[in-house]
Amino acid sequence: MPLEAPRPCLDARAAALNDRYRHHSATAVLERALYDPEVGNVALVSSFGAESVVLLHLVSVIAPGTPVIFIDTQMLFPETLEYQRELAEKLNLTDIRTIRADRRDTDFEDPDGTLHQFSTDACCALRKVVPLERALQGFDGWITGRKRFQAGTRAALEFFENEENKRLKVNPLAHWGREDLEEYMVNNRLPRHPLVAKGYPSIGCAPCTSPVKEGEDPRAGRWRGTQKQECGIHFINGKAVRGPVPQDDDTKETAA
Repeated sequence: MPLEAPRPCLDARAAALNDRYRHHSATAVLERALYDPEVGNVALVSSFGAESVVLLHLVSVIAPGTPVIFIDTQMLFPETLEYQRELAEKLNLTDIRTIRADRRDTDFEDPDGTLHQFSTDACCALRKVVPLERALQGFDGWITGRKRFQAGTRAALEFFENEENKRLKVNPLAHWGREDLEEYMVNNRLPRHPLVAKGYPSIGCAPCTSPVKEGEDPRAGRWRGTQKQECGIHFINGKAVRGPVPQDDDTKETAA
């Protein structure tokens, strides 16, 4: 039996996939990501936040059995948990995997639930980064809802990225604008996260998310009063994103 040819490195695979699908629509990129053998076995990671319903709906239409990983930090708004249950039923998503930090880890590192008051980075690592890394073991890639317009750190976002030589990261909505999301939600009559109407255009954990005033950046309510822009799930060269990305040959966004 002939040996299987080795797969190209993740940098080369991401580059080839971006080349192949550069002019494709979000729907086409997502469909290819779910079925292209060069991408492999993938899961969708969703926060069930303000804009999550768009990608969840697209997946439900193309492949409703796709594994959907939902990180319950145990500090989420009750509205987010209810919204997650509502969407799972409405969209008939059949493989939602709710993950949480290991109880032993939280008992040791955050026994009284106040870690976020002293180190948001450590809290995010404990409750999001470590559980997600465990959940993604065995997958060749994962699908995110990140978009270029969301932050300066995402301005050069591609459809496919090499995530620290571990797996591919797929961003089907990379080129969508806010108006595209709104139009899609209206046309498909998708339910909105209940907190959006209360001034929360970007929704994370309850202790670290606040309403946004008119004229503010939509993500201004995330970790308000700090320079923190990302929870730590998304990295540049292995480091958490904290500001604009230097655009040079040595620094590129690999998984932000």
